Amino acid sequence: MQTDSIICFAKDWHEPKTSVNHVMEELAKTHRILWVNSIAMRSANFASARDWKKIFRKLRTLFRGMQQPLPNLRVFTPLVIPLPNSRLAQAINRRLLRWGINRAAKRWGLQRPQLWIFQPNAVDFIGEFHESLVVYYCVDDFSGFSYLNAKLMRQKEQNLTARANVVFVTARKLLDQKLAQNPHTYLVPHAVNHELFAQALVPDCVVPVELQRLPRPIIGYYGNLYDWVDQELLAALAQARPAWSFVLVGKIMSEVSVLQAQRNIHLLGPRSYEELPAYCKGFDVGIIPYKTADPRMQSVNPLKLREYLAAGLPVVSVDLPEVHNVCADVRVAHTVAEFLQQIEAALAQNSSADRCRRSQAMLTETWSARMATIEQHLANLPVVNHV
Repeated sequence: MQTDSIICFAKDWHEPKTSVNHVMEELAKTHRILWVNSIAMRSANFASARDWKKIFRKLRTLFRGMQQPLPNLRVFTPLVIPLPNSRLAQAINRRLLRWGINRAAKRWGLQRPQLWIFQPNAVDFIGEFHESLVVYYCVDDFSGFSYLNAKLMRQKEQNLTARANVVFVTARKLLDQKLAQNPHTYLVPHAVNHELFAQALVPDCVVPVELQRLPRPIIGYYGNLYDWVDQELLAALAQARPAWSFVLVGKIMSEVSVLQAQRNIHLLGPRSYEELPAYCKGFDVGIIPYKTADPRMQSVNPLKLREYLAAGLPVVSVDLPEVHNVCADVRVAHTVAEFLQQIEAALAQNSSADRCRRSQAMLTETWSARMATIEQHLANLPVVNHV
């Protein structure tokens, strides 16, 4: 059994699950992992109630000390000044983080750890922990996010890509970008916790009461409602089919008055990851309604795509590069009219046998299978003498 240790720079552990959680949970089966909560990708907005809540939450976590949600995974919350554009603040942060992380690693007996980076600003810490390997796991084009400093993110990401021993990307667009900077760049698409989402097919899985009360069909979506969700598309679909129910599960992260104006659009708020299969069971079709005009969507790989399918749902999506060639039951639409047609076609092919077939097609798309691929790439890397 491997006993290599890992220091992982990622988002905050408690936030909704993303690919980084799944990757690290798999690695924690054979590695000891020190997960470092977010080190401030953007400047705090002190006029924002949401940012103040996040600050207070981080302080509470900090004072509680290191958490251990899994036997082989500990979560370290660093004390940082949330001003990534300030050289002085970043110099102070580097000293605080270097001291805090090295102290936590030493207490846990981590020696020559691998360094797994999911956020580009952590490039500043390469070489600080006597690491044996640097992995950049790239899931987004960070320079495209409006709330981040695009120039700074681009510089840090280019630096990180060039210095990493290996780069894993989740979309073909990202592969094209990173391969030109690092020959050890590999495409590893998102996967699915099949065991969890296949519970939607089990008779004991109960559809939430709030869905049982709605008129069918239920066209469902889950995920935080960020600015890249196409609210105009959703409103147009709801207006065209007033007898249908459109259910959106997720935290509201943008202005949603367009959605609230539609009587048959139901905003349910966030639900836990473990509850999602029950909601999928209550959906008739799962949708991915992102803004295709947004350049970020060219490199996005929706985690929910394979989760919908593992739960047995047919999927209708806008035209994203990464939804093609995953499964024949993923229908792509370019207009409101096409979206309606594709939903109706999906509804017509949604028997219990169809749902089982779709779920079984995802049996090879698990996170354990993805990690086997990643481990193979790592095994084939040239011997690393220094970083």
